[in-house]
Amino acid sequence: MSFLLEFWDFMRVRKKFWLLPLLALMMLFSGLIVLTKGSAIAPFIYAIF
Repeated sequence: MSFLLEFWDFMRVRKKFWLLPLLALMMLFSGLIVLTKGSAIAPFIYAIF
């Protein structure tokens, strides 16, 4: 949790708010990969990309 607070402070001080959507997309895709690993849905997810 401290990493997120530190990252938020960095974005606020340096005015780099454009990093927030990039971080959200990376977290979404990584969560999607982790949750579908070894499941029956995995071939359909990989076919999208």
